[in-house]
Amino acid sequence: MSSLYVKQFVDVDLGNSSYLIASTTTGHAAVIDPQRDVDKYLRVADGLGLRIIYSFDTHLHADFVSGAHELAAQLTSDFRIAASARAEAGFEHIPLSEGDRLPLGDLSIGVLTTPGHTPEHISFTANAFGDRTPEALFSGGALIVGGAGRTDLLGHEHAVPLAHELYHTLHHKLLNLHDDVTVYPTHGAGSFCNGQVSSERVTTIGRERATNRLARVHDEDEFVRTALSDLPSYPTYYRHMRAINQKGPYILRSVPDLKPLSPCKVHELIQLGVVVIDTRTPHEFAAGHIPHSYGIPLLTPLITWAGWVVPFGSPIVLIADDEFARDEAVRQLIRIGYDDIRGYLNGGLDAWVADDLPVATTPFINVDELHDWLQSDRVPLVIDVRLDREWRDGHITNAIHIEAGELVNHLDRVPRDRSVVAQCGAGNRATISASLLGQRGYRNVHILDSGFGAWRLAGYDFVEEVA
Repeated sequence: MSSLYVKQFVDVDLGNSSYLIASTTTGHAAVIDPQRDVDKYLRVADGLGLRIIYSFDTHLHADFVSGAHELAAQLTSDFRIAASARAEAGFEHIPLSEGDRLPLGDLSIGVLTTPGHTPEHISFTANAFGDRTPEALFSGGALIVGGAGRTDLLGHEHAVPLAHELYHTLHHKLLNLHDDVTVYPTHGAGSFCNGQVSSERVTTIGRERATNRLARVHDEDEFVRTALSDLPSYPTYYRHMRAINQKGPYILRSVPDLKPLSPCKVHELIQLGVVVIDTRTPHEFAAGHIPHSYGIPLLTPLITWAGWVVPFGSPIVLIADDEFARDEAVRQLIRIGYDDIRGYLNGGLDAWVADDLPVATTPFINVDELHDWLQSDRVPLVIDVRLDREWRDGHITNAIHIEAGELVNHLDRVPRDRSVVAQCGAGNRATISASLLGQRGYRNVHILDSGFGAWRLAGYDFVEEVA
């Protein structure tokens, strides 16, 4: 065994992992695919007496802003950013190509070109210096537990050619490594950068060769069809991330400390076009909220859904009633490039109400109330805002299906003269959808409490789509 130390940092909300790796002999360390709030890496490294000298990015990320530049701003002058030569990055870095090796104390970090998920994708191997047998593979999106990164994020015209490249990356390179090589992917369960994969986040080459759905497809054309099948929709902010990561993002230097804003100031900012994101729970939002605000509960998660429904670059005011919620909301937003956060409503909605400013409400109804309502003469329109695969697994009879992220593009299907019930799996996405409808002037909108899960548990009729 070499002196390799690996610390995994999992962002469950994004479905991603980043890694602090180090030589336990020399204390030299690197961070692989770092997120933008880098204090966690610095804190762990400092506690272990490690010196971070590199940041490695496996590819130009579509789902988050690289933290490499924040590390560079806070570390010593011998720190270097390393990235794929094919990325054509517009900042100072070490350009990496197939066969390159970088020393990390008594470890050797090797570079494999692994295109498919993106054209410039590279993976990193780690082994004892002088030993060419890899101990670990940091595979980014080239190989994931149970699958691989999707190839359609750069546009449909690139999806098939990149899927062919992914076939060769897997079958002619990565799966030829030794069975015992430990695989540390960046993307994993919960990431929209891949299809359906395992909930586990670390694997081995041997295990993937035996169980990975793409590893078992040896015909190249069939592989391409499999790789491109049943892919979910993905957040709209993705279209901005690649260019930001290629150019190099604005450097924050720390997680922003938000200013408290009075209700009067927030009201003034709203008139100037600042958007309000209310991160409270669905029931708190429904009971009373600022008109035209986005209701995106923090645990939805905010990081995905703000990036899906809030226009990129919007100036933002937050409603989050405690310091922890505010800090977490800011971290989630800056990870995806939503940097223009003007502050938070001091005193929360109670202060807003105390200043006699306007408040909107959205009623919740339970499944029994909805069931009775659907038997009446004035039947409401039920909008199921879950993902396609959730809809296919079962949905309320006569409901219509519009994914929450696509709702504003399909308002022609939502009549304004009819009561509407927004429904998801539990209530979070329905709250987002109700807030989007409220912004656009819909007045008779309701949220189904506990969503389709409660409907199914109650034993009411539902429809399953035939495969």
